[in-house]
Amino acid sequence: MKWSQIKYHPERAKSYLGSPSIVRLPDGALLASHDYFGLAGCPKNHEGEESLTSIYRSEDDGATWVNITHIMNCYWSSLFYHDGAVYILGTSQQYGSIVIRRSSDGGFTWTHPKDESSGFLFRGGVYHDPPNYHCGPMPVVAHEGRLYRAFEDCDPPGWGNFQAGVISAPVDADLLDAANWTMSNKLLFDQDWIPRDWDAERAKPAGWREGNVVVAPDGALWNILTFEGGSVLDEKAPRLRITDDGKSLGFDPDTGYIDFPGAKAKFVIRRDPVTGLYLSLVNNLANKDILEQLASDLTSQRYRARHPMRQRNVMSLTASDDLWNWRIVKELMRDDTGLQPEDSIALTGFQYVDWQFDGDDLIYVVRTAYRGARNFHDSNQIIFRKLVSFRDYL
Repeated sequence: MKWSQIKYHPERAKSYLGSPSIVRLPDGALLASHDYFGLAGCPKNHEGEESLTSIYRSEDDGATWVNITHIMNCYWSSLFYHDGAVYILGTSQQYGSIVIRRSSDGGFTWTHPKDESSGFLFRGGVYHDPPNYHCGPMPVVAHEGRLYRAFEDCDPPGWGNFQAGVISAPVDADLLDAANWTMSNKLLFDQDWIPRDWDAERAKPAGWREGNVVVAPDGALWNILTFEGGSVLDEKAPRLRITDDGKSLGFDPDTGYIDFPGAKAKFVIRRDPVTGLYLSLVNNLANKDILEQLASDLTSQRYRARHPMRQRNVMSLTASDDLWNWRIVKELMRDDTGLQPEDSIALTGFQYVDWQFDGDDLIYVVRTAYRGARNFHDSNQIIFRKLVSFRDYL
């Protein structure tokens, strides 16, 4: 399995590597980022929260990487290039404030958010006092003169309490000035919205997170989210309608779900500017029979007892003509360690992929748990890969 390694962290460090993001700069260099998580060994800030991001640069098309800086109080963040500068947008810490930074020198140095005029966009509460902003490294999308990015407010902190939301600003505005940004209403998932064809008791608790802002073929704006529900194997993603220049977010439980392979783990949707197809790199559930078997014997899988229907040892490219109907077009990564299938599911993960169109190719960075990771979730590597001539597979 060929890749280039951006970062490796040994298990004994008890700190794990998360939230990769990538962007190609106009000078041809690649810029990548990731953060750190883990209760025991992870770097933490003054509130005792995970909050450190590392920045890497490659001058040889991803073959080798140099760690050029670290950013404190920067978490779950995505890189994007806009109007002559590169930005990193996310939270200040796990369940923190929404903050943005700008670099005018290719990622070597960054602005520091110290107030509402320099990158503090929406302030979170102290430690776990609400609001508690959450996200993944999700796309920043330009549409009809505005930039959009999805976030959640986790109130109170804890899985399943994610209130979906969207922030937006004019494309020509000073993005470091909080006065230029608008936040939508926030939507908490109602357990009565569990899909009607699911066993509601098996599905609880269900919840959404890590939204993708996407423009549909008809120009409508949507927030499509990761979605999990208990021990149910179905892969469905909720779609929330964005209106009124990002001020309004709505969900119809009767029409709001699409069948989406890989809906249970963070995914990024982008539209190919050449073919018009929508693409995503996902962790589809490739071995549902084994997952059902594991669910019946949770005591044999210590970590899986918390998340019985997750599988991240397979990662695939999916495509859609209309944003609503999806198909798997190519398997990109599968565990090659020789582990038994149930052990591979428990110990190996190619997950939280961020990716970009790069001419005729796709470039992507992967949070990876592989060969020595303590479980599939607690990743020990950030890796870079390229899919050459990706349109040949569509």
